[in-house]
Amino acid sequence: MADHSPTGPVELGAKMDYAEHDRTYAGFLALAKYGSLFCGALLIAMAFGFFAAGFFSATILFVLILAVGAFILR
Repeated sequence: MADHSPTGPVELGAKMDYAEHDRTYAGFLALAKYGSLFCGALLIAMAFGFFAAGFFSATILFVLILAVGAFILR
């Protein structure tokens, strides 16, 4: 059988673009943070609209939660 394990040192690979890595990681964190805020606000507004009020008050609550959450998370 053929041996396909690497034989050379690992350091000989391609150069890492650390600036691009940092930008990608920051983008992922922002997407996770604001995506979680959006999902949580949507769930709260849907429950509020179903149990307590109607569509328009739930929409106002949704926008209010998004605004306050974005202010807190920035």
